[in-house]
Amino acid sequence: MLLHEKLAPYRLLLASQSPRRRELIASCGLPHAIAPRYDCEERYPAGTPAEEVPLYLSHLKSAAYPEPLAAGDILLTADTVVIADGEVLGKPCDRDDAVRMLRRLSGRSHTVVTGVTLRSPERTRTFGARSEVHFRPLADEEIAYYVDTCRPYDKAGSYGIQEWIGYAAIERIDGSFYNVMGLPIQRVYVELDRFLDR
Repeated sequence: MLLHEKLAPYRLLLASQSPRRRELIASCGLPHAIAPRYDCEERYPAGTPAEEVPLYLSHLKSAAYPEPLAAGDILLTADTVVIADGEVLGKPCDRDDAVRMLRRLSGRSHTVVTGVTLRSPERTRTFGARSEVHFRPLADEEIAYYVDTCRPYDKAGSYGIQEWIGYAAIERIDGSFYNVMGLPIQRVYVELDRFLDR
């Protein structure tokens, strides 16, 4: 049985305001509903290894969901981080911060990790996906053009792979392209299928 058929008796709740995650879930043909917006302070303990941060945060977002899950509900939460030299690069606080991050990524490779949590009233499953992204060297005028045109202030690491910079600057990706967009949809599909079979 196909996954969208298995999901028929369930309600898959996507707890994300990201239009990219919504697009990926919809494009994969998974019936879902958008969970209402709610607050979650995205903090993690000092000393948490960088690659474990998005798994911790996706679980935190799931636990912070304010409504009790009904029978048949499956809540999906996710968090994506960019990691350079072992440091998590979050969303830039302003233009200068965005430029600084992109200069740091220019001409180098970095890691993108997404943590995903699936939760029903009976169980919880958290997993992660990792991709290596290789940027060609960028001129300052290219960085300025991208930041001023696309204003990537809501994006970890100050860039969106589906925007100009993804076409013009990314030389290679080792791992899932969609993970870099914000949701490793193939892995989500497989894990959700397993989640339903348990």
